Amino acid sequence: MTQDEVLQVFRDSGALLEGHFILRSGLHSRQFFQCALALQQMPIVEKLGGELARKVRSLGAATVIAPAMGGLVIGQEVARQLGVRFIFSEKEEGKLVLRRGFKIAPGERILVVEDVVTKGGRVQETIDIVRANRGEVVGVAILVDRSNGAVGFGVPLVSLISLQVEAYEPAKLPPDLAAIPAVKPGSK
Repeated sequence: MTQDEVLQVFRDSGALLEGHFILRSGLHSRQFFQCALALQQMPIVEKLGGELARKVRSLGAATVIAPAMGGLVIGQEVARQLGVRFIFSEKEEGKLVLRRGFKIAPGERILVVEDVVTKGGRVQETIDIVRANRGEVVGVAILVDRSNGAVGFGVPLVSLISLQVEAYEPAKLPPDLAAIPAVKPGSK
């Protein structure tokens, strides 16, 4: 799939929103990718997950890990299409942790999968969890890279969409954006 074809999937499913949004990073933007709206349709999940799996197959991951909530659906589908184990990190007392009895073996080859990245904080937290458990992060796969490749994690990074979406510090909003009430549609 081309980037334009993937963008069209987001448009057609109503998952590419326009307005004034507060991102998880705290930045403000005119566009918001509400991946959950696209990923509620299993044929879309299968298609996008298959495309990511195709791009990362050569990395040889034994396990896929995704930060909850955003990465759960696409992470599980990438793992399914790769035929590997799937686990996830989730918040506990404000930070991501492994729970539910999930374990990472020393040297286990792990792929991190997320839906959208702007600054990459949750992906980095997940990488830190893998490394703290002595796992090996073989790469990061994301549906939407809002940084246009500016975010790096020191491992191979693949995305289906990579673009520079305007994002502003709260104190530096353009007047036209500041005039629109802000909403925070993503996960907290």
